[in-house]
Amino acid sequence: MTGEGRAERVIEVEDAVAVELAGAQDLVLRAIEERIGLEVDMRGNRLTLSGAADRVEAASAVVRELAELVGAGRPVGPATVHAIASAVEVSEPAGRMLDDVIWRNRQFVVTPRTPGQKLYADAIRRNTITFGIGPAGTGKTYLAVALAIAALTRREVGRIILTRPAVEAGERLGFLPGDVAAKVDPYLRPLFDALYDMLAADKVQELYERGQIEVAPLAFMRGRTLNDSYIILDEAQNTTTEQMKMFLTRLGFGSRMVVTGDVTQVDLPRERTSGLAGMERILGDVGDIAIVRLEGRDVVRHRLVQRIVDAYDLAEAGDEGARQR
Repeated sequence: MTGEGRAERVIEVEDAVAVELAGAQDLVLRAIEERIGLEVDMRGNRLTLSGAADRVEAASAVVRELAELVGAGRPVGPATVHAIASAVEVSEPAGRMLDDVIWRNRQFVVTPRTPGQKLYADAIRRNTITFGIGPAGTGKTYLAVALAIAALTRREVGRIILTRPAVEAGERLGFLPGDVAAKVDPYLRPLFDALYDMLAADKVQELYERGQIEVAPLAFMRGRTLNDSYIILDEAQNTTTEQMKMFLTRLGFGSRMVVTGDVTQVDLPRERTSGLAGMERILGDVGDIAIVRLEGRDVVRHRLVQRIVDAYDLAEAGDEGARQR
């Protein structure tokens, strides 16, 4: 959001709204400042927004949406600010995202936080195979795991299978201490982290022991037919074309697949082609397969992560332009 000239707007809000916006240590107000890029000051129930004219306008829209949520009895926090601001940027109703509760466990709630994430979640629900491609922090794996847990809880599938290629291991795998599980644990740890975010540790352990959650390297998928399963392939940019074909053809009856990755972070040797990079050319016209591309605006980590992604995209575009000249 950029604009010329400075503007200031004073918004009076209900007392209950003012309390929620101030929150603990003014976290919501600081989130508005950081996400939109302007100055926010609150005195009593009067909120003053100062900055570039278009940023003040955008922040006003965010405040209005936040006030409606508070009026409806909904909790608000920094993550809510990010979701609403993302919706405002593309003129989408924020309610469509925030009302889409993918997973709830006591006070922990997973919802899409950007229009792109909402599109991604809907694509996973509608299609047997969905590819989620985008930079780090866009929620590709996190949302897929949440949808998988929800499907398992509703008994739509009998098990969840989470897999990643252990590219960095290669021949060095044998030199790492421990059994196979210990050796591959560093490569699978991000998948366990997502599970432990959404379920109690004892519940994860119970499901794991009963075989309803399986976490394994991609190599362990070869030769199998995966029926009645919710299967997630993470870091798919590090698969070869042959590995991608092997994985996709594991699909069995009553199963669903989600493939996630970032084609800008390929760790394969230079002479090997990423199976994710060439996937759209091969599978783009195949029915019941969705390809969703998430962008820098869908990053829901620290605001600086989005700026880093945008900076690298700009640098890569410049390098590509120089090569073409």
